[in-house]
Amino acid sequence: MSTSIIWYLREFLRMEWLRTFLFAKTAPLVTPPYFKDYPLPTGNECTACYNCMMICPAPGAIEVLRHTDHWKPMIHRGHCIRCGLCVEACPEDVLWSGRVLDAKRNDATDLRSWYRLTVDDTLCMRCGNCAVSCPVNKQADPSLASTGTASSDEVIMKIEGGRVRVIHEEKCTGCKTCENNCPNKAIRVARMVEGIQERGA
Repeated sequence: MSTSIIWYLREFLRMEWLRTFLFAKTAPLVTPPYFKDYPLPTGNECTACYNCMMICPAPGAIEVLRHTDHWKPMIHRGHCIRCGLCVEACPEDVLWSGRVLDAKRNDATDLRSWYRLTVDDTLCMRCGNCAVSCPVNKQADPSLASTGTASSDEVIMKIEGGRVRVIHEEKCTGCKTCENNCPNKAIRVARMVEGIQERGA
């Protein structure tokens, strides 16, 4: 055993080894250009379209807040997963992260999003809560009945023929008021996203 210890001491006390160990140099750390950090503001004016919040897959990661005379997206780093989707979705280029914004401009790409409403007829009891609680419905037809029936076809949904009929899905803002007010959880609001590229790009 003592022979082994002596061998190790001889090996590790060699000048060449000590010099390598004590004066080791590594290449400086350089952040690669493709690295996506937390989104940062570009200085462009936010129009409060909420596309960034709608596209974000991490709950609570971003919110658009009013600051005296302007709107500003706030990134909550404890929730943000640095995917860069908010940067891509913003039509005003308010945020940037890594090469996401440059790639979006160079490739002339964009994200189009909308909401899809799905009603499960096996769970729906035709109470009309979804149609009555919808804020868009209230604006489109102020005389909307408490049963969810409407005289106007400008509403998102209404009770017709004993079932919920979705008419103008494209008007849905994704607030999920209908989903939250359904006692049977029969209606679901799903966010849909599609990548698009301008012609000739």
